Amino acid sequence: MEAILHPPRTGVGHWQLPTSPEYARVEQRVLRQLIQGLLFEAVLPFTEGESTGAGEWRPLTLVGCDAEGRAVHYTALGVRKASFGRLRLAPQPVQRQTADGRRGEATLAGFMAEVMAEIVPAERLPALMEELQQTLLKDVQSRVMSGMPTVPDPDWDHDAWEGRLQEGHPYHPSYKSRLGFSLDDNAAYGPEFCRDIHPVWLAVARDDCRVSSSDSIRLGAFLRDELGEAVVARFRRQLVAAGRRPQDFAFLPVHPWQWTHVILPTFQAELAAGRLFHLGAADDAYRAQQSIRTLANATRPRRANLKLALSITNTSTSRILAAHTVENSARISDWLHDLVARDATVGHCDVVILREVLGVAHDVSRLGEPRRSVAYGALGAVWRESLHRHLRPGERALAFNGLTQLAASGAPMLDGWVRRYGVAAWARRLLEVTVTPLIHLLYAHGIGLESHGQNILLIHRDGWPERIALKDFHDGVRYSVPLLAEPERAPNLVPEPASHAAVNRNSYIQTDVADEVRDFTYDAFVFICLTELCLCLEQHYDLPEATFWAMTAETILAYQAAHPALAERFALFDLFAPTVSIEELTKRRLFGDADKRFATRDNPLHVHRPVSEVPSC
Repeated sequence: MEAILHPPRTGVGHWQLPTSPEYARVEQRVLRQLIQGLLFEAVLPFTEGESTGAGEWRPLTLVGCDAEGRAVHYTALGVRKASFGRLRLAPQPVQRQTADGRRGEATLAGFMAEVMAEIVPAERLPALMEELQQTLLKDVQSRVMSGMPTVPDPDWDHDAWEGRLQEGHPYHPSYKSRLGFSLDDNAAYGPEFCRDIHPVWLAVARDDCRVSSSDSIRLGAFLRDELGEAVVARFRRQLVAAGRRPQDFAFLPVHPWQWTHVILPTFQAELAAGRLFHLGAADDAYRAQQSIRTLANATRPRRANLKLALSITNTSTSRILAAHTVENSARISDWLHDLVARDATVGHCDVVILREVLGVAHDVSRLGEPRRSVAYGALGAVWRESLHRHLRPGERALAFNGLTQLAASGAPMLDGWVRRYGVAAWARRLLEVTVTPLIHLLYAHGIGLESHGQNILLIHRDGWPERIALKDFHDGVRYSVPLLAEPERAPNLVPEPASHAAVNRNSYIQTDVADEVRDFTYDAFVFICLTELCLCLEQHYDLPEATFWAMTAETILAYQAAHPALAERFALFDLFAPTVSIEELTKRRLFGDADKRFATRDNPLHVHRPVSEVPSC
């Protein structure tokens, strides 16, 4: 079945985006997503009215002040779900009511001025407003100018899916801010636009950079395979012609935006001194994946993905690549790959570990201030194995967050699969192939993975879940060395600099707390991925929320029954605990990352805990 696409509208000026029909719809999404986060994270008090009679929906009202100091009420229809107490707002416009009773659709600017200004520090409010406004404008741009599938094509490969997954983060209020990108940049480099991208290749003096490679590759042969013999020879000739010795340099790809906006102005001294050398483009074209800074090879899909430093901010994070994470990437990947290769249970699950096999980063420690701060994380790249090398004939894949995205028809992308196999059978199978390997890594090995919707790739055959591929390990792993099953095999990591920890308290790999390992998996996978799937299946296919969590618990309990020797680990990393810690993504945007921001929330799996743990009467 061929996908039917809404064709992109050409000839639309950027100035026309705020007058397009999509603008009002996207503005309401941004506003609802912001309000959901504010209420769930208890940032603002609100009142909850009586049911409207239309299902479970109730009016939820926040109070602000207008320019004259009079009370203004903002009301949305919402419902609190059993899944961590998540609040869902109905897809209807948020209403604003003035002191004299006049009602109308709320606006983002009005809400920021009348509600958010009361709680957000004055010095942070302009930046937050910029993030939300950029999210609004760039989301509208992608919907107007890139096209949207009405019916997904089951023959799309993973890379094609990446360009069709336009929704962004389902919880984060700044889900498409991409601060630093203009609208022209967004059209050139945003994944939704499926444009060819040609990285800029540089040669960096080896004394000025850190290089870390996997034991699975030989560096010279790997680069010849990736770039092609002719390109490597051309690059070497350029260095020789400039009076340099090729063996004294490392090749490093740079995102074109990063080259123009950051590298050229920041590293002009190194370019002038010949310690950084511009080589130009290679032969292959790439396409941006959902994470924006990761590029998939469109010319030769079996060649590695490139994860490139990009000095923009999207959702909660600056997309730079700190040198210590680049240097650790291959070490963590080899560790996980070896662990999985030796583990019969993970082998039975047939999990794919997409290794980060090479990392190159400029060593900013050689620079003095203020250049060191400006250059931090700006020049680095990680080569990651392509999923195409691991797929078998007949297998396809898409990122987990693609399952719940709605097509232009209003149906989820998974619609055809669920209707073919039945919602209960399909959901149960999905839980088996995703939950089992992730909890095995937690229970049996003491490793938590940041398995959010982009980092779990569902491998399927005609829509039937077969197995998963996992990726993004350079800073997406958490563990406590004493709690590892094989602590002697733990990778020897380059420690994060104190300056990095000071800027982002939420970014760390090692901990002394078992619950922080468990919650790392819980936060990204259970709180976001499974909850979004749960609520999607309930809304569109009448699978009750309680049934979904019971099925999830059955999957965990089946694993526990098959591995009784791990009973102590089940208690240590308790997936049925009454509460779990959830990262407060909205508060991070409101108040910054100088402090850890986590909330304790009720665990929907607790009611399904093993019978032996239920107190008797």
